[in-house]
Amino acid sequence: MQINPGAAEFPHRQIAAQLKAQVRRGDWGPGERLPSIPAIAEMFGVAKQTVQRAVDQLRVEGILITKPGSGTYVRGTRRRLNRLSRGRYGGFRGYHTDLAARYRQQLVSVGRAPAPPEVADAFGVADGTELLCRRHLVRTEDSPVEVGASWFLPADTAGTSLERAEAFGRPLYQEAEEATGRRYVTATDTISARQPSREEAEILQIRPDTPVLHLLHVAYDAQRKPIEVAHATWPGPMTTLTEEYRIPAPQAEPDPDPGLVLG
Repeated sequence: MQINPGAAEFPHRQIAAQLKAQVRRGDWGPGERLPSIPAIAEMFGVAKQTVQRAVDQLRVEGILITKPGSGTYVRGTRRRLNRLSRGRYGGFRGYHTDLAARYRQQLVSVGRAPAPPEVADAFGVADGTELLCRRHLVRTEDSPVEVGASWFLPADTAGTSLERAEAFGRPLYQEAEEATGRRYVTATDTISARQPSREEAEILQIRPDTPVLHLLHVAYDAQRKPIEVAHATWPGPMTTLTEEYRIPAPQAEPDPDPGLVLG
């Protein structure tokens, strides 16, 4: 392990590149602890602060994770989001069994809460209007990977199962359809990248300067009236969005109009 003092690249970036290469080679596997910061600094012959900057960079990139009082580890999970929110509806309007096997969703709270601006806009109500909110957290074995919530109009949910602080053992939209008597027909997904809020950073166990991906999902009935507005936030460097789709075959050129004479 060595750095090139004459290179244009900063020393901490050189170290980060070499540590990343070792992870890719499998020198340290998922969940394995790296040597301590002082030990790595001694290997490279640099100050501990230089190594810390390299580790911080790899944390932001989602390659390493630091556990306070324990050390720095190779992150074991890079969440692959297949087809975005469409995955929640499944091929037969149900859970994807492979997702359920890899991720555990925990219901955090259920109750009335002021609607944030993006949710209020989707429902066409004033900012801060109290709506029913069901908050959740999704975890893998080693870390939280998603924080989110589903919002409903109280007029639709009063006295229904949606107000109960319990999981339903089936997708939320199926429970919502039965509780409200309205069927999900279309939906829109809007994805943006931003910095996390302080609360999001704490829950997702990421640095405040780590970018996140944010999804706003609005589901409509046949009259194009929103039934549910959901949002989810994922650590950007640890999340990949993947969509597979068919590409239409080229259309055959239409035959020339036999009545048309080309000069």
